Amino acid sequence: MTDRASDKAHHVVVVALENVLALDLGIPWQIFGSWPDGPYTLSVCTDRPGPVQVHGGPALSVGYGLDRLASAGTVIVPGYLDPAAPGAEVTAALAEAAARGARIASICTGAFALAAAGLLDGRRATTHWLYARALARQYPKVTVVPEDLYIDEGQVLTSGGVSSGLDLCLHLIRRDHGPHLANRQARMLVAAPHRTGGQAQFIDLPVRPEPSARPALYDWALRNLHQPLTVDQLARRAGVSRRTLIRRFHADTGLPPMRWLLDARLARARELLESGDFTVEAVARRCGLGTPANFRTLFKTHVGVPPSVYRATFLG
Repeated sequence: MTDRASDKAHHVVVVALENVLALDLGIPWQIFGSWPDGPYTLSVCTDRPGPVQVHGGPALSVGYGLDRLASAGTVIVPGYLDPAAPGAEVTAALAEAAARGARIASICTGAFALAAAGLLDGRRATTHWLYARALARQYPKVTVVPEDLYIDEGQVLTSGGVSSGLDLCLHLIRRDHGPHLANRQARMLVAAPHRTGGQAQFIDLPVRPEPSARPALYDWALRNLHQPLTVDQLARRAGVSRRTLIRRFHADTGLPPMRWLLDARLARARELLESGDFTVEAVARRCGLGTPANFRTLFKTHVGVPPSVYRATFLG
């Protein structure tokens, strides 16, 4: 691991927790530790020096303990397999580093470690979209934004899953040294030089209810998304009152009927955009999302990018 002493270089310390995700660990290692005589030095530490299991790979020998954080200008916690709170030693060390003024960042499920240390309380944060609900549930003082690639809250930054860690690290270079140096490193990595934090993670919108729910009604609704469906129409189809239908939707899906329908329509729209065979007008019509203008507005609001950008991302 890289550890070149320099009075002028900014020291980045990566905290490798047990079952650290290989790519999450490799991203900051490559970005901050690969420049000879560059603006950064890099160390990797762990709570118990020695072999650290890498999820999906061999164990990594880590010689530094958490006392390495004392010299850190930036601390990065990569994702790890079990997004539970790490030990008290880890959370205390992260909190102490922040109190000393170190910049603290996370990749993917590393946000759980930051939240456990209290560093995300009262802040906006993101993580891999699969774990966003768990983060929000475990740490209600955190405003979880699952759509964003990364969120910069000043001293504390978080990023979504896997490749968004690359966006976050390039953003840190851009913050420290401007776009020229960040773009140069992006070219070396053959990466997009700048994806804004607000660009969406392409999360799966939950559409189908749990298997225990009433499948016939939901399947009928999914087949008729092009129709102007209403709560009353769904209630008549199910043979229940409006109030009973709303209660059943909440029990089955956790959502009101119309929000479930909107998510279903947006999920269908994404499928059609990914195929590349339909115009925006045709997608809007087939999904029951109104005029092309209304469709574009809804899609950008809930997915995070316009339909044209989403299509271009998947079709190159």
